[in-house]
Amino acid sequence: MKNLIIVGHPDKNSFCYNGIFQTIKTELQKSDKQQIEVIDLYHEDESIQRKDLVKKYQELVTWSDRLYFVSPVWWFRLTPKTENFFDEVFTPEFAFKFINITKIYAIPKPYLKNKQVRTYITHGAPALPVITLYLNSVKLRLVMGVFSFVFGWKLSLWTKTKQFWSVPAVSDKKRKKYLRTVARDIRKDVR
Repeated sequence: MKNLIIVGHPDKNSFCYNGIFQTIKTELQKSDKQQIEVIDLYHEDESIQRKDLVKKYQELVTWSDRLYFVSPVWWFRLTPKTENFFDEVFTPEFAFKFINITKIYAIPKPYLKNKQVRTYITHGAPALPVITLYLNSVKLRLVMGVFSFVFGWKLSLWTKTKQFWSVPAVSDKKRKKYLRTVARDIRKDVR
């Protein structure tokens, strides 16, 4: 299987990068049947022109069977470079197109619906206010407002988007539990 990991954190010592991303990569490398490519959004080759970089990213998305997204939540969205990746890479005619159903209404037709997708997002906030007061808006917008357009309407987009809460404040024991969840998920994917 061809695996593409997209990591969107600037700090290589962060839990997203050094924890989740490294766990995904390590688990995939345990199987010789897995091909791995990485897009490190905050450590891109700045010598490559932006349009060429976007083209390369689109080629990697096309190549892949599975995509893994890793990002923290900043201001109730994923990191700016992760959001920018969606804007620049998942463009109409590459990732989806609108099909008119009436004169003024259209629905997206996904072009990447054969891809398997897993997403890990970390929060500095605890779960209770985000899920209740803010109606889980980060996950809802990501799955319904981005992923459903390009990957289609699949329950797995919701269930395979995992959120880890209060990451800066929780114990190392809790962080290790989060990483065991990631490792278990990847082992399921590789089977």
